[in-house]
Amino acid sequence: MTDDAGPVRKEKLDPEAEARRRLALVQVRQYPDPVLRMKANDVEAFDEDLSRLIERLSSLLKDANGLGLAATQIGVLRRVFVFQPDPEEPAVALVNPRLADGSEEKIGDEEGCLSLQGVVIPVDRHERITVEASDPDGNDVKLELEGLPARVAQHELDHLEGILILDRTTADARREALAVLRPQPILVR
Repeated sequence: MTDDAGPVRKEKLDPEAEARRRLALVQVRQYPDPVLRMKANDVEAFDEDLSRLIERLSSLLKDANGLGLAATQIGVLRRVFVFQPDPEEPAVALVNPRLADGSEEKIGDEEGCLSLQGVVIPVDRHERITVEASDPDGNDVKLELEGLPARVAQHELDHLEGILILDRTTADARREALAVLRPQPILVR
């Protein structure tokens, strides 16, 4: 059984999968890394470098057991993210994505983030969205998303703008999340 919270799956993993997850998370930038607050630049060349970036993002997403991963989360300031709208299908890569339309109806739900380990907080998102982007080959794509895939895409679009779930939640939830993220002192006797 999988209980998903935004771009993080919460499921029990076997020891090998947990080891792969931990190795993948070492490569994902963690709050308060300043790159997480930086805006990504448009991709101009659809070349081998872009293909390698997308391959790396897809591999890390799978190993980290996530639902979405933006290039900024691995320290690359390019407008690219991968996400998994259908768990039975390979991850989808979007290049230079933008939110073209969002439903007036917003739904609140719990979200986690691979860059904010241990934090799950309430975030309001559009229930339905239209995303326009390019695929890895430079072809135009337009996706109509609803429910969890729409939530994940909005979360990743935020990452490309330097916005975190901490910026989209209530003051109380933000305060609690920051307490979890604050480094704990080491007491030496």
